[in-house]
Amino acid sequence: MGRGGRLPGLEADWQPEPPPKEASRPRPPGQAAALRLRRQTAWAWAPPWRGGARGVKRARRWRRRRGGCCAGYWGRCRRRRRRGLSAPRAWARSGLVMATEQRPFHLVVFGASGFTGQFVTEEVAREQVDPERSSRLPWAVAGRSREKLQRVLEKAALKLGRPTLSSEVGIIICDIANPASLDEMAKQATVVLNCVGPFLELMQLKYHEKAADKGVYIIGSSGFDSIPADLGVIYTRNKMNGTLTAVESFLTIHSGPEGLSIHDGTWKSAIYGFGDQSNLRKLRNASNLKPVPLIGPKLKRRWPISYCRELKGYSIPFMGSDVSVVKRTQRYLYENLEESPVQYAAYVTVGGITSVIKLMFAGLFFLFFVRFGIGRQLLIKFPWFFSFGYFSKQGPTQKQIDAASFTLTFFGQGYSQGLGTDKNKPNIKICTQVKGPEAGYVATPIAMVQAAMTLLNDASDLPKAGGVFTPGAAFSKTKLIDRLNKHGIEFSVISSSEV
Repeated sequence: MGRGGRLPGLEADWQPEPPPKEASRPRPPGQAAALRLRRQTAWAWAPPWRGGARGVKRARRWRRRRGGCCAGYWGRCRRRRRRGLSAPRAWARSGLVMATEQRPFHLVVFGASGFTGQFVTEEVAREQVDPERSSRLPWAVAGRSREKLQRVLEKAALKLGRPTLSSEVGIIICDIANPASLDEMAKQATVVLNCVGPFLELMQLKYHEKAADKGVYIIGSSGFDSIPADLGVIYTRNKMNGTLTAVESFLTIHSGPEGLSIHDGTWKSAIYGFGDQSNLRKLRNASNLKPVPLIGPKLKRRWPISYCRELKGYSIPFMGSDVSVVKRTQRYLYENLEESPVQYAAYVTVGGITSVIKLMFAGLFFLFFVRFGIGRQLLIKFPWFFSFGYFSKQGPTQKQIDAASFTLTFFGQGYSQGLGTDKNKPNIKICTQVKGPEAGYVATPIAMVQAAMTLLNDASDLPKAGGVFTPGAAFSKTKLIDRLNKHGIEFSVISSSEV
């Protein structure tokens, strides 16, 4: 992900205060520290918002000291009152770091002992023995506890039937409270898969020019949020024989007989994201970006609860980062590659009327409590109660993970070649799908690891200059979709017709 670039000192003017002894989560992982390396390194941040490596109680103590939140909301000039929120964000965290010079390890999983990190570790172990590879990847796991990292490797070895795995993988001890340890970790890695902290829209405004000057690539949302959606829109555009102007996507989550369960890391991200909506709006307004041109008729937004005839079920707007990410991708493709921008809206299906009623009550509880500091604390402390059993501190069981899957369906419209878009109605419709295994702890590691392999193998197909990119902007010309197809996240065309 970085050709001839260096990691700039993005926050070289800031030195972290030593954390209090009781606070073990002082700050998100090292964009601040690791980007000081000033080496040929690049970052691709994907969403590990499904479980961090540290507890929320300790995080709150640090938040009160530093003015940030447990997911790592940071910003020198954005401190808030106790229980306040910090830098605006778009709900996506986790990632990769790549250097072009020779390093001891091709891949390092940072935060491997966290809930998401252990699944990413297992996926890297699978990739290491891929029969298509001529040699094994040297890789390592990184975190602050050697014992926990060793247990993660032992668990992966048992699950994958590889008793020698622990001896094949390096262990690096580092802590986000110790920037020097992050430096040492990054020096040993070509690509770091970061499973610890969030990096958001603020990063694009703050660091794009610095990253471009250094030839550094910073890529956010490189997991389930939002690689399937972002690359799904690009795939739909590429498969249409004409000009794609608008796309609606519908996410359907399938569960087995034991039901669905999600780790409360996702729940926390939603809590802080909703609580910080006003700041995110201010950030977007302050950017003063010119709107991209509207091609074809404006895409009409559906009601908060609407019925999708094609999927025969009710749907609600998808509240994750997909819409924000896709819009940023379309802006980049229009401004830099002169491609026609695509309008986009995202929804999630919720089944029948019973599910709709249940969801309405849960939504009302959530929207009321998330407005207040004490309400957010209650939501965090009792996720199972307030989410009607969907979120828990334990997360899903292995049986629940194995039985779950997702389908992301895209309905697009546009114009055939040669037909003007000014006065005519769209005359082409297309339906595509992205299907895959369980979204949070299977599809996300697959997306992260294959994005890392793309960085290692398709560097010449990345944008020519560095900067802060979305997955679609960074990977639109690479073979990432082909890699995902081979690893269980399948892109396909369902139908295409001319009206």
